[in-house]
Amino acid sequence: MDTALISSDALEDRIYVIRGVQVMLDFDLAEIYGYTTKAFNQQVKKNIEKFEKDFRFQLTREELNDLVRSNKLTSRAASMFSGQSGGTRYLPYAFTEQGIYMLMTVLHGELATRQSKALIRLFKQMKDYIVSTRLLLDPAIVSAFMEKTLENTEAIYELRGDVDTIKGELAETRSTLAQFMAGFEASAFGREYLILDGQALEATVAYRQLYNLATSTIFIIDNYIGPKTLLNLKAVPSHVAVTLFSDNAGKGLSRSELNDFRIEYPQVNLRFIRTNGTFHDRFIILDYGLETERIFICGSSSKDAGRRVTVIIESKMRGMYHPVVDSLLSNEFLRLK
Repeated sequence: MDTALISSDALEDRIYVIRGVQVMLDFDLAEIYGYTTKAFNQQVKKNIEKFEKDFRFQLTREELNDLVRSNKLTSRAASMFSGQSGGTRYLPYAFTEQGIYMLMTVLHGELATRQSKALIRLFKQMKDYIVSTRLLLDPAIVSAFMEKTLENTEAIYELRGDVDTIKGELAETRSTLAQFMAGFEASAFGREYLILDGQALEATVAYRQLYNLATSTIFIIDNYIGPKTLLNLKAVPSHVAVTLFSDNAGKGLSRSELNDFRIEYPQVNLRFIRTNGTFHDRFIILDYGLETERIFICGSSSKDAGRRVTVIIESKMRGMYHPVVDSLLSNEFLRLK
C-alpha cells in the first residue's frame, strides 16, 4: 500500500481513544508500513526493550469487545474481530504516539524513510483535526492529551540520540520530526487560545464566558496576578463582587495599574485578600456557598492566558474546597505597592 495516499478520513478511522490516550493499533500500523501484522509485531519484539508500557500495551478482551460494539473499527478490522470471517483469539497491541515514533528507530531502509515521513504528516493531520473539530470534549481526555503532549515533546528529543544511529536515509525524517515536535506546543492551539471544559476558545472570550456564569460572587485564587488578570474582569457587572486571593508574587500587579483599571472600569467591584503562601494551584469559584456554586481548576494564571497551552476544568467535588476557602476569607487584605 502507498502510505502517501492515506487520506485524513482514513487516518481518522485508525485513531482510537483507549485508556484515556490516543493510539493506533498494530494491524493498522502494519498496513501503513506494508507488513503483515505478524511480521510487524516480530520486528517490534526483536527490539522490545525500546517499547515501554506507556509506548505499547496489549488490549484486553473487554477493550477489544468495546471497540467492536462501538462500531469504531474499520470494516476490515470489524470483520477480523467480530466473527464475520471466523473471528480471532488474537488481542491487538496499541501504540501511543511515543511508541509510533520509536518505530522509526526499529524499521530501517528506504521504505522505512518514506513510511516515517508519511506517519509524521499523518500525525500532524491528526493534531490539526483535533484542533479544528474540537474533538476533545471529555475533560479527562483533555488532561490526558495535554499530559501526553508534554511527555512526547521530551521523549522525542530523547529519541533523537537513537535516530542519529540510523543510516543516512532517516536524516531528513529526523529533521522533519524534530521541527514538527518542537513547534507543536506553540502552534497547535495558537498563542491566544485555551481549553475551557474541552472547547478551544480565544482566551479573553473564555474568561468572559466563565465570569458571566456568576450571579453573586467571583473568587479567583492565584498567587500570580497582573494587568491582564484585571482586563479579563472588565465585563463583570457591578452586582457581582470579585475577590482576588493572591500574594501578588513575581513582578505582580502595581497599585498604579490597579488605579488605572478602576478609573476605566469603575463598575467592577473588586477586593484583594492574601493567601499567605498556602496555594500553588489556581482556582476560579463562582457564587461561593450558593446552590449555583461552581469551581474551576486552572492550568495557569489568567495573566498568562493564551501565552501557554492552558486547560480549565470544572471540579464536581465542591464541598472539599470549602474549609480552605473559609480560612482564606479570614486572611488580611492585600495592599498593592
